[in-house]
Amino acid sequence: MIQKLLVANRGEIASRVIRTCKKLGIISVAVYSEADADAPFVSQADEAYCIGGPRAQDSYLQADKILSVAKAANCDAVHPGYGFLSENTTFATKCKEEGIIFIGPSPDVVNMMGKKIEARKTMEAAGLPLVPGISSAIADADEAAMHAEKMGYPVMLKASSGGGGIGMQAVYNEEELRKAFDGNKKRAEMFFGDGAMFIEKLIENPRHIEIQILADSYGNTLYLWERECSIQRRNQKVVEEAPSAFLDAETRKKMGEAAVKASKAIGYENAGTIEFLVDEHKNFYFLEMNTRLQVEHPVTEEITGLDLVEQQIKVANGEKLELTQEQLKLDGHAIEVRIYAEDPVTFYPSPGKISSLELPEHARHELAVHGSSTVSPFYDPMIAKMIVHGTTRDEAIALMEEALSNYVVEGIKTNIPMLKEVISHEAFREADTTTAFVSKYYAKSKSTT
Repeated sequence: MIQKLLVANRGEIASRVIRTCKKLGIISVAVYSEADADAPFVSQADEAYCIGGPRAQDSYLQADKILSVAKAANCDAVHPGYGFLSENTTFATKCKEEGIIFIGPSPDVVNMMGKKIEARKTMEAAGLPLVPGISSAIADADEAAMHAEKMGYPVMLKASSGGGGIGMQAVYNEEELRKAFDGNKKRAEMFFGDGAMFIEKLIENPRHIEIQILADSYGNTLYLWERECSIQRRNQKVVEEAPSAFLDAETRKKMGEAAVKASKAIGYENAGTIEFLVDEHKNFYFLEMNTRLQVEHPVTEEITGLDLVEQQIKVANGEKLELTQEQLKLDGHAIEVRIYAEDPVTFYPSPGKISSLELPEHARHELAVHGSSTVSPFYDPMIAKMIVHGTTRDEAIALMEEALSNYVVEGIKTNIPMLKEVISHEAFREADTTTAFVSKYYAKSKSTT
């Protein structure tokens, strides 16, 4: 069994992995930047080492520094979390070369699927339906404009690497495209070390539904139902739920089996997610594969009773999956909200010092901060995730409404007012949750106040 594990990440996901390490009796090692010296995950780990300055480029993206700590601390394994180096082929390869277990798929698979362009090509060969687009890197704004003109506006400009909406932007004409290209390319380079860009046709008002898969090294692959993640702002998810209220049993099964087919086609091992866009007629199109744990994994844990980090570690340790597809049961309904330090109207980050933090009872909390933390301007401004689980969707909505009404963060602006409005909105209750939800309902209401 893995004895000592380094968490190559920060914030709530670092705390999350450390918690499962404690559960399994594994020694946990944290690495942190100067800006995170007082962060909760640092004190929660059994050991912690500073690896550089506050910028991600000087710390959490420094693969060699992280591996040096892993070797010096005699770690058996590294868990990359999500973002940063989680889908970095070079990092995964270096771990393997140093004899350190990378908690995730093989470097070849990370390379194949961690780059959205390569993923498109691979899934097309596997027979999955794709969003129309260009399956090659675009050199500059001129080439982007040429492809967009042929494809027809609107289009989605996308970074090949990374996630979280970084490097993505919907554009509706050539002027917008040219203005957006260089900025998104630079952001992708800064956050993921890769500025490769491509274009897909923008499917307007779809649902964003993803399938969680889990695969071992013995050829067993499961789909752990789906998550609906359609409510987004700036292409980043803010409310997620499982299962989707939109899917019927037949479509759920088809999407799950398609995800398993895609995973088996590339010899996938460990936890991963196949993301789909789903239109109003329940046609689904492959969007991308995340070869890592997802931010929204807790809602899947709530409806399956599984600890996905535990499953990741066990698979990486060479163990077989203990369950079959037939043994998996879908239990109730779960909803997750992401609480950010940001202006609830403009969505601009609002970093600063928290003066007070009060958490509601009867909800699951994944915290990146404590009651006197300073939310740094150097990283994603997530404060926490909050998750509720009910026997029905209506019950889960009621639980989330109550929890949000009792959630107190003072000293900085947060998106809690927005989340309250979304959860209580009639359209949300009726499961009218396409990716246009925020612009259609929330943003419109703000423009009239």
